Amino acid sequence: MAGFIGRKRELASLNRLLSTAAAGGRLGRPGRAILMRGRRRVGKSRLAEEFVARSGLPHLFFAANTRPTRMQLQRFQEVARRSTLPGADLFDVVTPDSWEAALRLLVDALPQDSPSVVVIDELPFLISGDPSLEGTLQELFDREFSRRPVLLLLIGSDLSMMEAINQYDRPFYLRATDMLIHPLTPADVGELLDLGAPEAFDAHLISGGFPHICEEWPVGASLWEYLERSVPDPISALAVSGERSLAAEFPPEAQARDVLSVIGAGQRTFSSISRATGGMPQASLSRALRVLLEKRMIVSEAPLSGKPSREHRYHVADPHLRFWLPFIEPYLPEIERGRGDLVVERIRRSWPSWRGMAVEPVIRESLRRMDGLPEGTGAIGGYWTRTNDPEIDIVGADREPVARRITMAGSIKWLENRPFDQHDLSELVVRRAKLPGADSSTPLYAVSRSGCVVEGVSHVTPGDLIDAWRG
Repeated sequence: MAGFIGRKRELASLNRLLSTAAAGGRLGRPGRAILMRGRRRVGKSRLAEEFVARSGLPHLFFAANTRPTRMQLQRFQEVARRSTLPGADLFDVVTPDSWEAALRLLVDALPQDSPSVVVIDELPFLISGDPSLEGTLQELFDREFSRRPVLLLLIGSDLSMMEAINQYDRPFYLRATDMLIHPLTPADVGELLDLGAPEAFDAHLISGGFPHICEEWPVGASLWEYLERSVPDPISALAVSGERSLAAEFPPEAQARDVLSVIGAGQRTFSSISRATGGMPQASLSRALRVLLEKRMIVSEAPLSGKPSREHRYHVADPHLRFWLPFIEPYLPEIERGRGDLVVERIRRSWPSWRGMAVEPVIRESLRRMDGLPEGTGAIGGYWTRTNDPEIDIVGADREPVARRITMAGSIKWLENRPFDQHDLSELVVRRAKLPGADSSTPLYAVSRSGCVVEGVSHVTPGDLIDAWRG
């Protein structure tokens, strides 16, 4: 990866908080804490490293792991000794035997009248090994860290645990700013790989915006050039990243892992997921779905319209896992025995239909960021019934899930060399008539990869969608 792409908003937020700490804060409490969370390999550590490097300030960067507390403390002492903090040599003469002792020593090592940065990466590992650490952090932040011009950056990949740390019933409540790190956007991916707008969305669907996958994608390479190179390689980021990510989230026997694979294979409703899992008991399936939702591995969607609905659909939240689960995971044995070419051909055959469905959540998220939509559009979703008559790709409304006013209805056509035409428009008009809350005056939109050849509909191009992410 050449240079550092994207993350302008995140870097700006970090710099604002650092400036507040450097300025002295109010009431003599300049210290600031940030709880940064995001999926594994999404680029949290890289962002923190870039921020620290750009700041040029004294700092400590400690990355935790799953080893016992005693070994973690030994590593922390080694890292602190090599840090650029002015009091780093304190760790040469004192060996802390607890996290409270280690953090008190860290306080003494900080500069007292000038700003500094402390990064603790994968904080959930430390808390799992020593649950009392949360209370220790709270006490020392209140009494010590908050009184010094330090930015304390606490990073974690366990999304639910990191969210819980800042909840009202936990010791660290209201002491930190939450920061959620998303994967690189389609615009970031296009800029990084020097791709046009349609190709940038393809690359985003494959990589999920994960920097370590984008790093192995040759600049300017087409989708198939990349897949033919990476799929047959059993140690490529494309092949191994999904398993590594999921292994960290679920124990091998977890039912939630099986349910995730089924959803990734295309099952979207409770009943179809139940059938695909071999008739898993309803209570077990409900529990597995709840775990996946809590871990932010899946998204539950409800139809957006002027009437309430009991329908729900599920899809995998991470775009890269949406690709990896159906196309890579089942065929890892083929890749291992040197037949990645068979996997590539299987992807090639299924690509047009799979892409058409997989790109829909990304397009809806793009539209949520777009200027120029009908006035009053506060929510973007889709609409369907149990029988899928009708099924509408895009619905805009003033609120969700039950709208007071429907502001737009639209269709997504993402095939190459297949523009949105009169047949598509006629079909959209028929479906709009069946959308609760819409009428003949509801504006129509066409999101098309290959253009639009009819009037009476607002055309949204791939370039428009990319610009929405840049904004």
